[in-house]
Amino acid sequence: MPDLLLYLDDSGTRNPDRGCKAIADPDRPDWFALGGILLASEDESAARQLHSDFCRRWDITYPLHSSDIRFRKGEFNWLKHLSIPEFERFHEDLAATLIAMPVRGIACVIDRPGYNNRYLEKYGRQRWSLCKTAFSVVVERAAKAAISEGRRLRVFPERADKQADGWLAGYFRDLREAGMPFAVATSEKYAPLTNGDLGHTLREFRPKYKSSPMVQIADLYLYPICRGGYVDYRPLSILREEGKLIDCTLSDDELPSRGIKYSCFELVREGR
Repeated sequence: MPDLLLYLDDSGTRNPDRGCKAIADPDRPDWFALGGILLASEDESAARQLHSDFCRRWDITYPLHSSDIRFRKGEFNWLKHLSIPEFERFHEDLAATLIAMPVRGIACVIDRPGYNNRYLEKYGRQRWSLCKTAFSVVVERAAKAAISEGRRLRVFPERADKQADGWLAGYFRDLREAGMPFAVATSEKYAPLTNGDLGHTLREFRPKYKSSPMVQIADLYLYPICRGGYVDYRPLSILREEGKLIDCTLSDDELPSRGIKYSCFELVREGR
C-alpha cells in the first residue's frame, strides 16, 4: 500500500511569551499553528500538475505564498494593479485549484493567550515551545488517518532555520520512540496512539523548501483553518462545504481525537 503524505507549514509565533496579548481578541487573533495537507502518495503527481497549471495560467514562476497573496505584496504586488474583474478571476481560479486538489486539510491551532491562561501559573518558564504541542498533535492525528487506510506516514514540514528544523526532527524521533508526550490522565480521552503504533507508522521526516509545490498548498490551506477558529471565515466554510478537510471524513465521535484541533480556545469562546 502506498504511503500517506503530510505536508506542514507553520503560522504564528511558537514562543508562548513573545508579543502575546493578555486576552483573546477575535478581531486580532494570536495563534501558533502547524498544519497543511494530507494526500496519498499516488495522488501527488496529479496535485503537482494542478499547481503547475495554475502557475502557468498566471505566469507565476515563484512560490505561492498565502500572506503575500492576501496582502498583495512581495512577488504578488502585481495583484494591486489588476482590474476588479481580473482580480476576482484570479481568486476564483486559485480557489478552484485548491478545491480540485486530492488533499485533506489538517492542523493543530493553539490560541496563545489561552495557552498562557491555562499553563503560565502552573508551569511558568517551563512551558513548552508551542511547536512541540502542535507538531505532536497534528502528526499523531495524521498517523491515525494513515493507520485507518492501512498506510504509513511520511512527514514533510517547510524548512525553517537549523534550530527549528532540529526541534521538529527531535519531536518526530520522540514520537517514534516514546509515543505522545502528554500526561496520560489528561490525554486519555483523545485515544492516543502507543509508541509501538507510532514507531511503525511514522516512516520518514524530511523538511522541504518553499519551492515545493505541496508545501505551498499546505500554506494556502493552513491560513483559512487558523482564521476560522476565531470568526466565521468564508474560505474555510468553502473548504468544509467541498469536503476538503479531514473533519469531513470523520464521524462526530471521531472528531475530538482525529479531527482538526483548536487548542486552548476557551477565552475565544467566552468572548464570542
